[in-house]
Amino acid sequence: MNLVLSLVVLASFGLLLGAFALWRRGGEPKQVFLMVLLALIAMANVAIWTVPDAEGTTPLDQIEQAEDAATE
Repeated sequence: MNLVLSLVVLASFGLLLGAFALWRRGGEPKQVFLMVLLALIAMANVAIWTVPDAEGTTPLDQIEQAEDAATE
């Protein structure tokens, strides 16, 4: 799961860089906006999975704990 989250973060940075390059070349503003929007949505999804709640656990930790309990 950490690999997937890392790839999503790298893809979002790539989208932001691509949107900036397209904007500098005078690309279609709608496409630039959609690339930035997709990057923000991807980063929000990573934050949902990795930011701890009030108890200090993340959804990712809860999944790992459930998998460990299932294998025992």
